[in-house]
Amino acid sequence: MIIKTRQDLLESSSIWAKLNWTWAHSFILLQFTFQILLLFPQIGVFRVVVRIASFALSLFLLVWLRPESLKHPATNPAIGVLAVMLLEFCLHPYNNSIVAAAAQCAMYLAILSPIFWVRNLKITPNAFESLMFLMWGIHTLSSCFGVLQVYYPGQFQPPLSTFLKNNTFGGENLLITLANGEQVYRPMGLTDTPGGAATAGFYALLFGVVIALKYKNPILRIICMGSAAIGLFCIYLSQIRSVLVLAAISMVFLAAVLMRTGQLARLTVLTSGVTALFAATFTWAIAIGGQSTLQRLSSLFAASPDEVYQQNRGHFLQDTIQQLLPQYPWGAGLGRWGMINSYFGDNTDLVSRPLWAEIQWTAWLFDGGMPLIIAYVAAIYFACLTAWKIAINRKLGDFALWGSLIFAYNIGAVAITFNYPIFMSQGGMEFWLLNAALFVAAGNSKIAVNKLSKTVRL
Repeated sequence: MIIKTRQDLLESSSIWAKLNWTWAHSFILLQFTFQILLLFPQIGVFRVVVRIASFALSLFLLVWLRPESLKHPATNPAIGVLAVMLLEFCLHPYNNSIVAAAAQCAMYLAILSPIFWVRNLKITPNAFESLMFLMWGIHTLSSCFGVLQVYYPGQFQPPLSTFLKNNTFGGENLLITLANGEQVYRPMGLTDTPGGAATAGFYALLFGVVIALKYKNPILRIICMGSAAIGLFCIYLSQIRSVLVLAAISMVFLAAVLMRTGQLARLTVLTSGVTALFAATFTWAIAIGGQSTLQRLSSLFAASPDEVYQQNRGHFLQDTIQQLLPQYPWGAGLGRWGMINSYFGDNTDLVSRPLWAEIQWTAWLFDGGMPLIIAYVAAIYFACLTAWKIAINRKLGDFALWGSLIFAYNIGAVAITFNYPIFMSQGGMEFWLLNAALFVAAGNSKIAVNKLSKTVRL
């Protein structure tokens, strides 16, 4: 028998089979490895190469792995997104340059490609569960380093990214003053960006809470809640309010799924446990972070939510709708904003001069106008709908709780589009990988359930 792909090779190995290891696991682990590599000054010089490698890996798997299982419901809208990008590349007169425009298209394809290549993987419910534990472990580790960086300034501090070192402020604007008067960078975790631990903290919180709900082992529950507390502490100390709001939104929607499915015991544990966790960790964060942390977080409640958003990021959305949409209804041209422009752009032509996008909606508008916005929103809608249906499917048993986790995560990701371009980053690739893996694993779970039901009837 000929082994056609390395996925087959992994599955033919008894060791990997016992570990439920797939290319999805390898992808997540390699993404984390690329992130770690950037912390070494010797490799930091090749930052552009390492960053490109993160996305190139996804493209490689797209070419190498052949789809076998059913298409995810978001596949057709995703193809629509890629079609819009191809039209923009071929027809838009204001693309920055051929190289920059091609790089922009490649980035969209790389970010969306997990929805295609994950179909090749035979992800069982157990394999998906191990993927969730892997992500939880990685982000908990990064969050732990974030805590150590606050308690032991300088000792666990990775080098600051060259991009921040070379900007106007040199990273000085990302310092915080602790309660003891000492100034430190916002917790970086295992990244080279101050505040980077906030993202890891969000994962540690969300995954830790769901694993604690799913398993009754008291030791595991204590570890999970400790992980969630450490993650939330990093979010508080990073002073990135949008991630704190994201965490709260995700918890609310997780509770909504439990209520919808009638899991009242878990809902009670979630509500009481998370409320206590937020309060206790807030006290811990203020004791360490001092007045600067208190003032920053208190500003969330200084006015109504819409007023707070308008004062901070809301004007970017308002400008996108009122000024940029009439100007660029069919897109502004590819390669004109962000790191793609910085790495590959040719800005000598004033007609295709660089643009600035702070939020995802502006980025979509620049890259493909209203057609791209409609197509991408449709893809995200079907991803959320699919996760919701899995979350409320009682036939899936306890596996449905993973659907609740991904659904809550999806809603949080949607919320973050109003804050920064998440779907033009590694976070976007993780979004599509998690949703595709959940869909494949749920399909395998359904097959198992149906076979069991037929056996019982016989």
